[in-house]
Amino acid sequence: MNSKKTIPVSLNDPRVDTFPTPPFEQQKQPFPGLVSKMIPVPDHGETSYKGSSRLKGRKALVTGGDSGIGRAVAIAFAREGADVAINYLPDEEPDAQDVVNLLSKEGHKIVAIPGDIRDEKFCQRLVKDAAEQLGGLDLLVNNAGRQQFCNSIKDLTTEAFDATFKTNVYAMFWITKAALEYLPRGSAIINTSSVQAFLPSDNLLDYSQTKASIVAFTKGLAKQLAPEGIRVNSVAPGPYWTVLQTSGGQPQEKVEKFGEQAPLGRPGQPAEIAGMYVALASNENSYTSGQVWCSDGGTGTL
Repeated sequence: MNSKKTIPVSLNDPRVDTFPTPPFEQQKQPFPGLVSKMIPVPDHGETSYKGSSRLKGRKALVTGGDSGIGRAVAIAFAREGADVAINYLPDEEPDAQDVVNLLSKEGHKIVAIPGDIRDEKFCQRLVKDAAEQLGGLDLLVNNAGRQQFCNSIKDLTTEAFDATFKTNVYAMFWITKAALEYLPRGSAIINTSSVQAFLPSDNLLDYSQTKASIVAFTKGLAKQLAPEGIRVNSVAPGPYWTVLQTSGGQPQEKVEKFGEQAPLGRPGQPAEIAGMYVALASNENSYTSGQVWCSDGGTGTL
C-alpha cells in the first residue's frame, strides 16, 4: 500500500506549494523601496484574495497601504466590502497607484493620501481627510513602519532612533488619538507589532523596542476604550517577504536567506496574513480585544 497521502485540490502544502523559498537574489533599494523592484515580487493578494462581504459598508484607514502587509490588508478589506483609504510616503506613489488602479477597476472605493506620518499635524489631517472622503471611519489599521538594521548601538544615531520611534510609535499615538473623534461604537483598531517585540534581533535594537511599545499600547488602550465599545488588537508578523526587508531592514546576507529559519522554511507572503486583520476587524470577533495574534511560520513565538 502506498502510504503517501494525496493532497486534495483545495489544499496547499504551506511549505512547498507555490510559495517562494530562499535563497533569494541579492537586492538592495534605498528606503522606503518599491514592491515592483523586488525579486520575487510579493503576493499581496492581487489575484489570490477572494472576499465574502465580511466588512460590507465599513470605512477603513490603513497606513503603509501601498506595499507589504498594509497593501495586502487594503486589498482584503476592499474585497470584503469596505471603503479604504491608504497612506504612504510620496516616494511610494508608484506602488500606491498600483493599489488604487487595481481596486478601482474592480469597483471598490479606494482613497490615496500621501504624506509623512512623523509629523503630528499631518497625522491629524490624514484622519480628517480619510473620514471626510470615505464618509466616516470605523476601522483603523496602524501598520506603517520603519526598519533599518544597525549592528551596534555605537553606530545607532539619535536621528535614526528618533525616525523609527516617530514612524512606529508616535504616529500610532497621533493617528489613533485623532481617529477617536470619528470612530463610533463597534469600531476596531488594529496595530501591527512584530515577533521582534518578544524575540528581538541584535541588529534591530530600535525597531524591536517600538514593536514592544505597540504591544503595550494595544493592551492598555483596549482596556481604556472598552467602555466606548471600541476594540483594539494587534497582529505580530514573523518573517514576511516585504520591501521593508530589502530596503535596509536586513543586511544582504540575511535577505538572501530570509525566512529560512522558520519551520516552514520560507518567509510568509503578505496575502497570507491579511485574513488575520479581516478577522479582527469583523463583527465575528466582537469579544476579542487587547489581543496579539502572531503569524511566524511555525516558530511559536506567542
